[in-house]
Amino acid sequence: MQATSNLLNLLLLSLLAGLDPSKTQISPKEGWQVYSSAQDPDGRCICTVVAPEQNLCSRDAKSRQLRQLLEKVQNMSQSIEVLNLRTQRDFQYVLKMETQMKGLKAKFRQIEDDRKTLMTKHFQELKEKMDELLPLIPVLEQYKTDARLITQFKEEIRNLSAVLTGIQEEIGAYDYEELHQRVLSLETRLRDCMKKLTCGKLMKITGPITIKTSGTRFGAWMTDPLASEKNNRVWYMDSYTNNKIVREYKSMADFVSGAESRTYNLPFKWAGTNHVVYNGSLYFNKYQSNIIIKYSFGPGRVLAQRSLEYAGFQNVYPYTWGGFSDIDLMADEIGLWAVYATNQNAGNIVIGQLNQDTLEVTKSWNTGYPKRSAGESFMICGTLYVTNSHLTGAKVYYSYSTKTSTYEYTDIPFHNQYFHISMLDYNARDRALYAWNNGHQVLFNVTLFHIIKTEDDT
Repeated sequence: MQATSNLLNLLLLSLLAGLDPSKTQISPKEGWQVYSSAQDPDGRCICTVVAPEQNLCSRDAKSRQLRQLLEKVQNMSQSIEVLNLRTQRDFQYVLKMETQMKGLKAKFRQIEDDRKTLMTKHFQELKEKMDELLPLIPVLEQYKTDARLITQFKEEIRNLSAVLTGIQEEIGAYDYEELHQRVLSLETRLRDCMKKLTCGKLMKITGPITIKTSGTRFGAWMTDPLASEKNNRVWYMDSYTNNKIVREYKSMADFVSGAESRTYNLPFKWAGTNHVVYNGSLYFNKYQSNIIIKYSFGPGRVLAQRSLEYAGFQNVYPYTWGGFSDIDLMADEIGLWAVYATNQNAGNIVIGQLNQDTLEVTKSWNTGYPKRSAGESFMICGTLYVTNSHLTGAKVYYSYSTKTSTYEYTDIPFHNQYFHISMLDYNARDRALYAWNNGHQVLFNVTLFHIIKTEDDT
């Protein structure tokens, strides 16, 4: 602060000195006059200045110039104060980083002392574990209610990843058990944090990310939202009619490369593209009917089938693009759903909650939105979201909450990159929208407004 005062005094003197007395004679009544200047014991400059009379000062050009210069000095003073505060903050950060660097240096010395304690296999296992954790970061970043905790998690993951990457080549003598426990502890804390995220309201759709380009203009692809973390199988159903073949891939990577693991020849042809895989079974609409089929992939047979009472079929109440999309089966955090239309509801959308074993409609809601005016729809946390088109410019235009039995008009745009969407379904495990976009299999990320539970809420 003393240095700042000295700088301001010196600036003031230099500005006063800039007024050339040889060109303009300034008397005490016409302008500012420096009476004396000195330096105090702390090294600060002290000067005595006589201000002009107020009535003359307003008419004097040099006085106005001086006032402007003094205002600039004041602004510079404020800027210097801000820079001083930032410098102090950055200095503390540097001290902290110095301590961390010393700690890292000590760890690397320990690694250099003995390079044969840790096996390459152990590091590879830990590296794979970290690779599984890293995709959770973008999800957590959406929920800024707990930003400080998320930032801490990110730093720990990055630090551990950096250690693993560096050690993997060196095979140093790092305490494997300690590192393994840190990874497990971090994983537990991340999972606990994810469990605190309750159902949320759709706020934004971003993307898409193109996973693959294959098949016809119409089709469906999906994963099981109830599958375990290690089960990442993908199912692929090309076309909206005249097909019974379901292709299975063990992972997303196999799906991209085209490495099929199994094919299923269904006993019936399907209608539309609005199928869903839920808890190990495929649910689809039987061709030329309003019958819902439950086909289990495990035994490879039909476990249940039931007619969806009064539901239109065979392009009576399809989405805007047609394609026998009268009956849309979907799943969310709450369970299994069917979206369709009936004559009794004047062709408007009906939401039916299904029993996953018997396919019985346990409860239904009649909306006022015409099914034929909807581009696609999907469920998130018991709320149906409806798009207004399947073409360019489509957006989520309408939503209906089964919790409150109320609706609202929305305006949530999304990028229809390939101009024609024939399938759009939400996956609760991935918190993403799976879409078939004119022969391209794409993913959309969703941003939900979440409430994070605290210990008092449980």
